[in-house]
Amino acid sequence: MRYVQLRAFHYVAICGGFSRAAETLFLTQPAISDQVRKLEEEYDVLLFNRHKKQVTPTVAGQQLLEITRRMFDTEQQALELLSESRALRSGTLRIVADAAHHLLHILGQFRQKYPGIQVSVRAGNTETVISSLYSYEADIGVLGEIPTGRDFEVVNLNSTPIVAFVSTDHPLAQAKSLSLHELSLLPLVMRERGSKTRAKLEDLASKEGYEFKPAIEAEGREAVREIVASGAGIGFVSAAEFGQDARLVRIPIAAPEMLMDEALICLKERSGGKLVRVFLDIARTMAAA
Repeated sequence: MRYVQLRAFHYVAICGGFSRAAETLFLTQPAISDQVRKLEEEYDVLLFNRHKKQVTPTVAGQQLLEITRRMFDTEQQALELLSESRALRSGTLRIVADAAHHLLHILGQFRQKYPGIQVSVRAGNTETVISSLYSYEADIGVLGEIPTGRDFEVVNLNSTPIVAFVSTDHPLAQAKSLSLHELSLLPLVMRERGSKTRAKLEDLASKEGYEFKPAIEAEGREAVREIVASGAGIGFVSAAEFGQDARLVRIPIAAPEMLMDEALICLKERSGGKLVRVFLDIARTMAAA
């Protein structure tokens, strides 16, 4: 087994094809194909399903990809260690967040200090955040439920209650509060399964003897916000995520308080990376203040 063979396999897997892997590595497609073929022949294993122009890892390929992700991430950390002075002048920090606005003040400070760093932020629910970190597709996650276990380093940001919200022209816009019983009878707009906000609401409703059945299920917080703004129903969000929107009115829920914790997390094994470390340090300083 050679390094170049593993590298060729890894980039074909993450790029989704031999041509794109060749472009990324500045090699020819035959060279990439040859390295992968030699790896498969040497160990008598099929690493990719090849269907016309579709290339997908087999079960063995998926297992090897989990190993090569760690391997090449460790290599990247070694490069950062050996060139720390350059690491903070260029590079990419990948963040996946269930609500990006929790990051805004931290991103501002980070960009002021390290303007050469490219930051990518994409949205996802709690399940997406966790899986992206484990698969090394993200460096840092932002989520509303602090994970249990010892795999993660955590920086707590805030803790706020879940609230309901409606459009300003909704019949309930002037309501002082809404009970679980009242909510169970109303058209609810809820996020997809996997959302911790939804899970907490449904768990509490069930304990109190009610069932929350969404009239509309939407993927992502922004989709819920837009649907509620149209007057189609009642949405839910943590108070910290409600923000400022002249189209919407917040309504407290008359029930035992449901708190949503918001935190930055990263895998402990990757917390030593220079970019991750300085971002978490800035977050800790700002959270303490």
